Amino acid sequence: MIEFRNIKKSFNDKTVLHGIDGVFRSGRTNLIIGTSGTGKSVLLKCMVGLLEPDEGEVLFNGRDFTHATRNVRREIRRDIGMLFQGSALFDSKNVEQNVMFPLDILTDMSKEDKLERANFVLQRVGLENINKKMPSEISGGMKKRVGIARAIVNNSKYLFCDEPNSGLDPMTAILIDNLIKEITEEFDITTVVVTHDMNSVMEIGDDIIYMYQGQKLWEGNSQNILSTRVPELQEFIYSNKLVQALRDEQQNNKI
Repeated sequence: MIEFRNIKKSFNDKTVLHGIDGVFRSGRTNLIIGTSGTGKSVLLKCMVGLLEPDEGEVLFNGRDFTHATRNVRREIRRDIGMLFQGSALFDSKNVEQNVMFPLDILTDMSKEDKLERANFVLQRVGLENINKKMPSEISGGMKKRVGIARAIVNNSKYLFCDEPNSGLDPMTAILIDNLIKEITEEFDITTVVVTHDMNSVMEIGDDIIYMYQGQKLWEGNSQNILSTRVPELQEFIYSNKLVQALRDEQQNNKI
């Protein structure tokens, strides 16, 4: 479980987060949604320590991460996996080396054990026999799956995904969504997904926070989001549906 309390963050004179509270539970896909510039990614970065909040605190299973010592932070970070928006694979490393990288820097496992673990997670995300391929030799969807494999290779308790469907076609995006949800439930991970994709919201939104101009305006799940009476969220939903309809029409015209 991840709990965050009164998270505030400003850059110069601009306040980006206005005291955000929330609880994300294990075994569930927890979504932070909203349009660009609403503070979604800033909140995620404050949660994992890439940014320091001006006020507030983040707790991982009751352990205060925000005000922790360097050693305690290091312990908690070992349980965190990250899937970055652009996958962030090392171009100079092959798939196998990319996946084993967290094990290289965080563990003293033998090379044989690292390879066994890497093969296990690659198989789990549906990628076999591509160990020696370079990132430039695989598709965007495969890169995302390699990124997921790398994020969970160290038996992560917490998985953070920043716009995991960015740049993917609709069918591949659905596959990535389903994979994230399956892994979350299978390994009882606390998963946090930052997205503005309504398809993801409806497919995997167990618990959802909607942010608008640095504030949390709504909280719920995929079952009740369409019945919201929050005007800003209604507009967000409608805009997403309109964009998707236009994309579908363009895709049909290509066929």
